[in-house]
Amino acid sequence: MERSLMPQRRRRSREIALQILYSLDMGPDQSPQGALALFPLEEEETDVVDYASRLVRGVWEKRFDIDDLLRTYLTGWRPERLVAVDRTAVRMALYEGVVEKLTPVAVAISEAVELAKRFGTEDSGRFVNGVLGRIVRELEGVSDLRADETE
Repeated sequence: MERSLMPQRRRRSREIALQILYSLDMGPDQSPQGALALFPLEEEETDVVDYASRLVRGVWEKRFDIDDLLRTYLTGWRPERLVAVDRTAVRMALYEGVVEKLTPVAVAISEAVELAKRFGTEDSGRFVNGVLGRIVRELEGVSDLRADETE
């Protein structure tokens, strides 16, 4: 796992990435590169922009796989029915903590909850926390089963 960016700078990168991914989700005919070019990044530090860009490209590229994972664990919900900010925060956390393992899962969840609280609805933080908590618990159970089978 990388630790090159200070936590505050990673948080800023995530805020930027969430906003860009949200805009892509609302108008998917745009490319990540095009969306990044439209976002006012000139006053941001280079490392902040680089990490935000990495998140945008990675989450957008893997969004269908991440949504398939969501479908497995969301009972009675489809990813496309989630509030867009919540869906984006969940996708980012799963990409960063589970898919690419760029940061510890607990940190990815905590950051997603904070983003959802800041940019989402009154219930977004609790919802994102619940969804991610369930997915991670289930995935850990699957990992434990696989480890037991190999022993």
